[in-house]
Amino acid sequence: MLMTKERPRSNRTLRGWAIHLLQEAGAIHECEEHGWAKDRADPHARERAFETARQDHPGSVSADEAVAEVRDVLDSIGDTCPECPPDR
Repeated sequence: MLMTKERPRSNRTLRGWAIHLLQEAGAIHECEEHGWAKDRADPHARERAFETARQDHPGSVSADEAVAEVRDVLDSIGDTCPECPPDR
């Protein structure tokens, strides 16, 4: 089958790839109201994400670099949305 257009790349950066991977693994999710990423604090989902990063990383980076980026993204995401009012 001949394709006339190239498929657009969904994740153009390593950080975008890591965020997508964490969402797919269930380690992070989006605030429904504001769109901020929130950590689910699920150790099994985190381990799935790290294992996937080790085994199925982008070809332009090493497995160690992929795991480090996933770790950096997780470290930058909190478990609450900064725009949502605190629960009382």
